[in-house]
Parts: sequence; C-alpha cells; structure tokens
Amino acid sequence: MTGIDGKVVAVTGASSGIGEATALLLAERGARLVLGARRTERLTELVARIEGAGGTAVALRTDVTRRDDVRALVALAGERYGRLDVLVSNAGVGTISPLDDLRVDEWDTMVDVNIKGVLHGIGAALPVFRAQGSGHFITTASTAAFRVVPTMAVYAATKFAVRALCEGLRQEAGDSLRVTTVSPGMVATDFVDASTNERAREQVAEVRDRIAIPPEAIAEAIAYAIGQPATVDVNEIVIRPTAQD
Repeated sequence: MTGIDGKVVAVTGASSGIGEATALLLAERGARLVLGARRTERLTELVARIEGAGGTAVALRTDVTRRDDVRALVALAGERYGRLDVLVSNAGVGTISPLDDLRVDEWDTMVDVNIKGVLHGIGAALPVFRAQGSGHFITTASTAAFRVVPTMAVYAATKFAVRALCEGLRQEAGDSLRVTTVSPGMVATDFVDASTNERAREQVAEVRDRIAIPPEAIAEAIAYAIGQPATVDVNEIVIRPTAQD
C-alpha cells in the first residue's frame, strides 16, 4: 500500500501539539486513526473533530510508560481496522533543568516516557508488523539528539538514545519494514511548560515564542515519510526553524 489514504495509523501523545496536528492531517488525507494519550477528554474532542470532518478515528487512554497500555492501543487497531500500518511514537516529556537541581524524579520520568515508551511501542507493534509482512515505525526525537546545551543534558540523552534505538531497529528491520526518525527543532507547543525550573522554562519559552514553527510543519514531514512508496524508507528527517542555531 502506498500513499496515506486507507492506512491505519496509531499515534501516541495525540492529545496536543505534534501528535494532534499529525492526527488531523493524516485523517484529512484518508488515514484511519488510532489515537492514544493520557488526557482522555482531549482525545474525545479530537476524535469528534476528525469524525465531524468526515474522517475515521478511535481513541484509547494510553500511558506509554505502561507496556499493557501500548499493547492495547496496537490491539485496538487490529480489532477496529484489521491491521496496523504505521505506529507514530510521539509521546514525550521535556522537564528540563540544570543537573545541579537534582530533580531525579523528573530524570526518571524522561527516561520512562522518552526511551521506555518508544521501546514499548516497538515491543507491541513489531510482532504485528512481522506477521503482516509490512509496517512503518515513525518516532519523534528532537534536534537535542544532535546537540547538547545547558539544562537539557538528560532530555538530550534520552533523544540520543531514541536515535540509536531507531537506527538499530532500521538495521534489523529487513526489506519489509520502514523506520523513520523525525527530529523537530523549536516547535510552537506547550511542551516546555512542564519544566519546574522557572528560569529554564522562561529561557526556552522566550526562544519558542520568537522563532518556533507550527506543529503542522512536523505533521507534514511525518505525512511525507508515510506517503512514500513501500520500497522507499525515509530514515531520518531533521526539521527546524530557519532561525534556529
């Protein structure tokens, strides 16, 4: 199957930002969506928007740190649509702060969501893709996977790990599965608002408000990778504001 129309796409972290923009764009182009996030009220609203515009979507509360949740999301795709063509592992957290803050619980959360969440997606979808003989993993990383700056040491470490995981997956995938890593730069979302260090939060928010690109730009990149012919594997996309260093 080529293009986007008719493909079954699961998206984690779908309730806002890049995940929400991706769901809306893919639905508009004919994909059948399986949406996961922790905020069920926002998922319900998103499904209603998609269906109101003539699209197709179902949703399930999904915490990617829980393996059973991710397995259930993948299983829902099979139950409703008979298959899963694409898994967009987009859930992520960026509670940035200087290491001297010793916010160890926040470090653990970033590891659990950003790394283990991706692994849980691979663990849930890989057997399905192998059985089908086709499938596409798309994972949201970050330009922090290429460059470390103060306050982002742990966050960048998780994104370096995501790129390593996805490259290893690509090498093991064989000729029937596709693997794409999308690394956004500064995007106009509320992502940084989770940071509990006020100074770090304000510094990043100032840059975001000045130069960020809309989440729809990342959605377009994801759609581009999905829409390629089955024999074309777009392995890595780095997309950032032209004004970003």
